[in-house]
Amino acid sequence: MKTNLFLMLILACANIFAKSNPKPNVLLIYTDDHRFSGVHALGGQAVHTPNIDYLVHEGVAFTNTYLMGSFNGGTCVPSRAQLLSGRRLFNLNQIGRTIDMEYQPIGRTFQKAGYHSHVVGKWHNDNKSLGEMFDTGGPIMSRAGYLADHFRMPLWDWRADGKYKKKEGYIYVYDENGNIQKRGIAKTDKKGAFSNETTGPHTSETYATSAIQFLDNYQEKKKPFFMYLAFHAPHDPRQAPKRFKDMYPEDQIQLPPSYVAQHPFDNGHMTNRDEALAPWPRTPEVARKHLSDYYAIITHLDEQIGRVIEALKANGQYENTLIVLSGDSGLAVGNHGLIGKQNVYDEDGIHVPFIISGGLAPRKGKRYNALSYIHDIYPTICDIVGIDAPESIDGKSLKPVIEEKQKQIRDYTYHAYRQHQRAYRKDGYKLIEFVQAPDINRKKEKFISGSRVTLLYNIDKDPWETTNLAFLPEYKEVLERMRKEMKEKSIELNDEPTHLMYPYNFWDFYTSNE
Repeated sequence: MKTNLFLMLILACANIFAKSNPKPNVLLIYTDDHRFSGVHALGGQAVHTPNIDYLVHEGVAFTNTYLMGSFNGGTCVPSRAQLLSGRRLFNLNQIGRTIDMEYQPIGRTFQKAGYHSHVVGKWHNDNKSLGEMFDTGGPIMSRAGYLADHFRMPLWDWRADGKYKKKEGYIYVYDENGNIQKRGIAKTDKKGAFSNETTGPHTSETYATSAIQFLDNYQEKKKPFFMYLAFHAPHDPRQAPKRFKDMYPEDQIQLPPSYVAQHPFDNGHMTNRDEALAPWPRTPEVARKHLSDYYAIITHLDEQIGRVIEALKANGQYENTLIVLSGDSGLAVGNHGLIGKQNVYDEDGIHVPFIISGGLAPRKGKRYNALSYIHDIYPTICDIVGIDAPESIDGKSLKPVIEEKQKQIRDYTYHAYRQHQRAYRKDGYKLIEFVQAPDINRKKEKFISGSRVTLLYNIDKDPWETTNLAFLPEYKEVLERMRKEMKEKSIELNDEPTHLMYPYNFWDFYTSNE
């Protein structure tokens, strides 16, 4: 009898302990074209981000996290594939449009660990994985239509079968009383960024509201949630309500150190859609306008993220939620004479914020300079919440850095953009090699013309990449070592993407011109 009572007491205590220590919720926020310096607390620029700054101060921030690269101009696609699969650029399914479920993407891993998996916002990969990786979802964009307007973005309700018919798409609009209504996509809906806050709710408001509704109505209290909240902002068109634009008078915008009116040479992809958003040269007036618009949409986005944080607190979920925030790429907005992100410069293309915060932040107010990639985020989250990450991923957990058992998990980073650009970072230096696309006699596979440009930066002292050291004799040994190591790493990483979409790869042409 005493034994039974003792066992009952143990079980009762175990139940109380389990209830007071439930599995942690995870909120993964992904922003679009949001460079590292687009967070005030990280880059110190004149952009107001009080809510994201709050996450930085209440958690840990990594100051050297990067997108590995992209093989197409829409870097959103491979970036999301790398985040959700934990696999590096060269191990994606082609250019990342399809996320292979056999590799156990993050939503599936959390499902198997007993989580309810939910998605809201931008999805730029295949419909099959979108249906299988999540249990439920809110409004989804980028399925079968795109009007290039944050105030009338075509949306679809998430579907488990992954089927998104055009006739089932809709747009949120305001009626005559200012109430939000759904209406179908009409043939008269022309592409172009010409709406404003009087037309309908901004995408950032739509996705934040949907996330908050999920939090308010979530009933499976015994089952923790994993939410992937993917904002479209601050991607162009860089639209924001007027009160946010008014915060950044264009004539008062300070241009960053790497601003120039025109990129000094052909980087291989100078006429893509992003670069067509502004005229050449990018005069100070042009650059200030784009930067003003960029800061405005970021500050509006920040306000919506703040709404989600407050909802977590109001629902009593904040203390048991791990909040992870990252951008998917950098953005030039005038840096180096560029506008888009089709490059391997840091702020212009690959440097992103990465913050781990919320009530379950592993530390408070800490910053780490560990070299890391976007595809390291997946295993890091798993490690922190105590879930086994699948063996198929290439990413490495940063938990040892957070626990201050290691200072680095990598000693270099390697980056690629199409067949035109490669970069290698190590020991405080960064090498960038450019190959201008040559004309090719495809029958004879012979290079007809083309050129190479080499840049070398002391990235620790020159983070905006303004001073090229490659031609200076005193850096000859550094340059030769970096070139040799970059070639070696290309082989280790299987950087031979000729099977993807191009008739040659970077290394074929690079080697032929040595």
